[in-house]
Amino acid sequence: MTLTEFEELIATALDGLPAQFAKSLDNVEVLAEIWPTPEELSAGGAGPGSTLFGLYRGIPQTKRGNYTAAVPDKIIIFAGPMLAIFGDNPEVIKEQVKKTVLHEIGHHFGMTEEQIRKAGA
Repeated sequence: MTLTEFEELIATALDGLPAQFAKSLDNVEVLAEIWPTPEELSAGGAGPGSTLFGLYRGIPQTKRGNYTAAVPDKIIIFAGPMLAIFGDNPEVIKEQVKKTVLHEIGHHFGMTEEQIRKAGA
């Protein structure tokens, strides 16, 4: 799978969002990268031998005060770990990309890991 094909999966996941959520992502950049850096792994809380599928960087909506003229929040979806773990099965990758995009959007809306897990169950 090419990075362009992976980016298309991200776009498809975003296109499937309900309008009320999509509108609230107007200052969020969502992008694909191949592998997380050591700094991103640390920021995402990945311990030794772990990796990340995605990372949210920004100020969650629940913690914003005056948020005018702020740089965009960023959601990064990592292709390398998903392809390494799930192989080249396009349906499994597509589902994992969708789950990861929704997970990171949950962080944007101020949800904790536990809240996101409960919401996904």
